[in-house]
Amino acid sequence: MCTYASGPDKLHYACVRCRISFKRHHAAAGHACPECARPLRCAGHDFAAPRRRDRRAWSVVAVVLAAGLRYEGFEPCGCRREPKFRPRTRAQVRARRIVAARTGAPLADLLGRADPLQDT
Repeated sequence: MCTYASGPDKLHYACVRCRISFKRHHAAAGHACPECARPLRCAGHDFAAPRRRDRRAWSVVAVVLAAGLRYEGFEPCGCRREPKFRPRTRAQVRARRIVAARTGAPLADLLGRADPLQDT
C-alpha cells in the first residue's frame, strides 16, 4: 500500500530565522511565518525539527535547505522507505564544504552523501 496515496498529506515547512516548523498542506502561493512574515521553506515529509534553542542544529538545517535539499525518506510514491542522508552536525557540513572546494563538486550533491569522498 502506498503511504502517500491514502489522502492529501502535509509537508513540513520551516522558518530558519525564527527556528520553528509547521506541517501544512502544499500551497502554490506558499506559506508565511507567523512570527516574522517571511516565506516558510519546504523541508519535506520527514523533517524532524531540532529544539528551538539548539542554534547549531538549526544552522545545519539552514545549509541543507539553502542548498535546495529536502528531508525526504520515501520514494515519490511512498512504497519503499529509502532514507536519504542529510548532515546533522556542523562538522559534517564543514567536511563536505572542504571536499566541494577541493574537487569542484556542487555542495548540494555532497550534502546528500553519507561519505563525501565517495565517487569524487
